[in-house]
Amino acid sequence: MDIPYFHIDAFTDRIFAGNPAGVCLLSEWPADDVLQAIAAENRLSETAFLVGGGSSYALRWFTPESEIDLCGHATLASAFVLHEYTAIGVDQPISFESRSGTLLVSRQGDLFTLDFPARPGQSCPLSAELTAALGAEPEAVYSARDLLAVFPDRQTVAELRPDFSRLADLDCLGVIVTAPDDEVDFISRFFAPGAGVPEDPVTGSSHCTLIPYWAERLGKDTLHARQISERGGELFCQNRGERVLISGRAVEYLNGTLQIPV
Repeated sequence: MDIPYFHIDAFTDRIFAGNPAGVCLLSEWPADDVLQAIAAENRLSETAFLVGGGSSYALRWFTPESEIDLCGHATLASAFVLHEYTAIGVDQPISFESRSGTLLVSRQGDLFTLDFPARPGQSCPLSAELTAALGAEPEAVYSARDLLAVFPDRQTVAELRPDFSRLADLDCLGVIVTAPDDEVDFISRFFAPGAGVPEDPVTGSSHCTLIPYWAERLGKDTLHARQISERGGELFCQNRGERVLISGRAVEYLNGTLQIPV
């Protein structure tokens, strides 16, 4: 089974930055254990698998250890590949059917915009386990799919050195840490060691929770964000109530063929 394969750096305009995603174009679905084995072999935060044609595709995402319900950077990477390597028109939105419903991606110039469900967090008590895992005490904590921990400034977030084994024991997919910033509206980092991703370079799905929080706190619906991992990434965000728009760029690092025995 020969699978067209692409390695795309998402939420950046240059290679060796942003978040690298694998994108596999499939004619049909193989067994789930094959998908998981490919993602494990790739060792990227996520590998996206697509089946479809025209402007409509089914889309699934796998970390090296498990399938997940929503991934932003690999969705952006998938749209980039389809626009570059299929007959989809530049102005034609792409519809992805996923575990999180229908996701639309549109393109304007080199900027791709993801239309994702909002996942606002609910205020929750600060636990000693979270503080110990992060090595610092947040000002506030909110719970959605992920835990959102709010800190006072960029320096505190940048200097966090989490205990990944303790983070993996928490009852959530991942932990978002965030703070206000002088250069952009907010910054963040994202940790998901329990899913095989100790620190994710740039996380689109975490912004489904970050955007509602910062929109309410700052009193504005258009937001500029950076994820301050080692690779770093830039996101342009809009709050739309039950939906959020997350925009970013992408660049291709490589393409080739996976040769999978059947």
